Formats: sequence, C-alpha cells, structure tokens
Amino acid sequence: MTQVFTPEQVAGMLQLSKNTVYDLIDKGEIMAKRFGRIYRIPAKSLSFIFTGLDSDLLYAEKEDLKNIDAVQSAIAKIRRGK
Repeated sequence: MTQVFTPEQVAGMLQLSKNTVYDLIDKGEIMAKRFGRIYRIPAKSLSFIFTGLDSDLLYAEKEDLKNIDAVQSAIAKIRRGK
C-alpha cells in the first residue's frame, strides 16, 4: 500500500504552515487526492517536489526502453498482417 500523509503532517516535515501546503496543493505543486473534505498526499508526491517532473519522465522512459524490442516486434507483425 502507498504511504500517505495529511497536509498537517507534510507541513511539519517541510517546516511550512498548513495553509502553505494547501496553497501548494491548489497550485498543483504538491499532488494530493481529495476524499470529501480531506486530502491525502502520497509519499511519492513529496519526492516530486524536490526532483520535479523530469525525474518521473526519465524513470518512465527507462521503463519504456526495457520493452522497446517487444513493442517494435509487435508493430512489425501487425504491419505484415500476421
């Protein structure tokens, strides 16, 4: 299961006010899931604050490249009609 935090917990970890954390959520700088009136912030979202989207894209590209041969083979078979 993914570890999640409340905005209050995140505020304490980052030494920010709770309101600042909510502002960062509203701006999309901290990814959070809203359940009714409460938010939960996945731990990965906190690393995203410091590494940025580039890190996530680099990881995704590396994972995609692991499967590139199989993908290209499947595309070639479809193009040949097999």
